[in-house]
Amino acid sequence: MRNHNLDVIRGIAVMGLMFMNSYYFGVFEYGYLPLTDKPLSDSVIQTVNLIFIDGRFRSLFCLLFGASLAIQWQYWQKQVKIVKRLQVLALFGLVHGFLIWAGDILFIYACAGWLVVRFLNTSDDILLKRSWQCLLLGGSITFILAMFEPSISITRDSEQFARAYDAWYESLLSMIVNNARMFLIMLLALPLVTVWMAAGLMLLGVYCYRRGVFVNGLTPNTLLVVVFLALIFSALRLVLELHASHVNDALQEPVNWLAALFTALVYVHILVKLVDNQPAVLQLLQTAGRTALTLYVSQSVLLVIIFKLLFPHWIIDFDRLDYWLLVSFLVCLLLVFCHFYKQHFKQGPLEWAWRMLCKR
Repeated sequence: MRNHNLDVIRGIAVMGLMFMNSYYFGVFEYGYLPLTDKPLSDSVIQTVNLIFIDGRFRSLFCLLFGASLAIQWQYWQKQVKIVKRLQVLALFGLVHGFLIWAGDILFIYACAGWLVVRFLNTSDDILLKRSWQCLLLGGSITFILAMFEPSISITRDSEQFARAYDAWYESLLSMIVNNARMFLIMLLALPLVTVWMAAGLMLLGVYCYRRGVFVNGLTPNTLLVVVFLALIFSALRLVLELHASHVNDALQEPVNWLAALFTALVYVHILVKLVDNQPAVLQLLQTAGRTALTLYVSQSVLLVIIFKLLFPHWIIDFDRLDYWLLVSFLVCLLLVFCHFYKQHFKQGPLEWAWRMLCKR
């Protein structure tokens, strides 16, 4: 029997990703840069990002991916079939990363999944132990690498950003080449940092699935601990943002991973309880969750068309509020698409292609 809770959570996650990803469809290596005199809305939205959004939906996706691997293991009890699915997902990720957007997560998830598959038949204690080992390893490497990076502070109205913008938008070929270059850099960083963090979260997702978290939510005592840790690490992340130094800058990403993890677990608990009480209200998000792969790639295509082809000047003009308004509109558009799509098809086109390629 299909777990509709997972569909709803996946639908929330795929929509929430856009609120952070959208900043990186212009000059990828810089993401969002404020103006020298930034508006008050920038500070407010950045605070909201750091508490509720940044890394939270990515963590949700990793937890769900781990749960999906656990479900596949229950059905098949064979690593071969699961690995085949991961290989096809990796292929999708390479195409998406090189040709559409360098911030692809599909290839990362496939690689992390290959690590997780090795532990699908182990005990809960080993799963939890390996999860924290991966998270600690990834966080430590992230901190060490950041300590060796030079501190650079630039703004959107600076000459340095103008040069980077001109290099990206010189021609369609330059956009493609620069995107491929950035994705190649992401691939080189994969074995150092990203794969360990993603694998750690996926292992925790397997553990949560076995413990019934995606069906019943967290136990009361566990919920109190998780909420407390989410608040502590989110507050610490805000402090590091306000008190800039080289060490504090290096600590930001590892601390944010922990804040994102515990906040994501709180989201899981809340959504599970909401689905139990109001299934009809969340029907669109269930559909979005069932077509998450299609929606994820569709987001990239839409944002590339908007920022690279139709309105490239928005990269220079947009403040955080503009990004939020645009993404909110796109989320509504995609949910409307889901409403009409589900009336004619049971699965998304990329989900169908994934299944067909796995049969070969």
